[in-house]
Amino acid sequence: MNLLDIFNNDAFSLTSLTATLNDMPYKPGRIGELGLFTESGINTTTAIVESRNGELILLPTSERGAPAAQARGGKRKVRSFVIPHIPYDSTIIADEVRNVRAFGSESALEGVKTVVNDRLSSMNANHEVTLEHLRLGAIKGQILDADGSSVIYDLFQEFGVTQQTHTFKFSVAETDIRLECVALRRKVDTALGAQPYTGLRAFCGADFYDALVGHDYVKDAYHRYQDSALLRNDPKTGFRFGDIDWEEYRGQVGDIPFIKPDEAYVIPEGTGIFRTWFAPADFIETVNTIGLPRYAKQKILDFDKGVQVHTQSNPLPICLKPRAVIKCKVS
Repeated sequence: MNLLDIFNNDAFSLTSLTATLNDMPYKPGRIGELGLFTESGINTTTAIVESRNGELILLPTSERGAPAAQARGGKRKVRSFVIPHIPYDSTIIADEVRNVRAFGSESALEGVKTVVNDRLSSMNANHEVTLEHLRLGAIKGQILDADGSSVIYDLFQEFGVTQQTHTFKFSVAETDIRLECVALRRKVDTALGAQPYTGLRAFCGADFYDALVGHDYVKDAYHRYQDSALLRNDPKTGFRFGDIDWEEYRGQVGDIPFIKPDEAYVIPEGTGIFRTWFAPADFIETVNTIGLPRYAKQKILDFDKGVQVHTQSNPLPICLKPRAVIKCKVS
């Protein structure tokens, strides 16, 4: 079979490649693994979000002439967020698919599909770590670009609220860490109001985590009440203390950690305040359709020298109550 005929096969259409990309085994980062963010697609490239008393609410689209969504009382502002567009391309040159056959198969089509799927798998992994990075930015209140410094959206600035912080005096041996945890919980309670949650989790930088684990109060508490479990086991896997699940977060961009070494972020779980919205791709076939997490498409290169594989994702991760996430520092 001619290679050009193979790439004209339905197996390499937008629908098929996109389905292949989205059906690949999910290898999330820690935030994705925990399922903190609720995912949904929208049919526009802009999310219209209402801010009312520091809380963000996504406004639905509707047909012209249809009844509008009803706003409740309270101080409110409406903002529009252009959803980030993340394209990512790769080229498969002709030599890479010459004379290929799938193992145990006589089909050239299956062999070429294997080459393309392997490339999509590698590209998909990079999309996943990018989404993890964006989601952590939403947790921290600043959604950053891939360089780790360019701000896409500052949620505190956009919605006119300030970040809640808490300082742990780990350098003082007498500091009652349990009471510090109680103070943290009260700050979260204040930010959430009457909204319930199932628990608190802390993502820690390396220095913060080491200072917490090594503090005399924490070690003594585990020695007396947990049969020295913290001292026997590897603490880097995380532990529960003061009704908060503490863990060291390891993600980074190059040499820059996602969370600074001397910081931690305490978040409420089970609240639904963390969302990810996906916009549709910028293809004619996908205009005004509900967005999917990722898209893939291919085209033949000039002079038939190979195939360009195009992937893209259009995600907006956001925290609906930014003040419910507490930034902690080491003192």
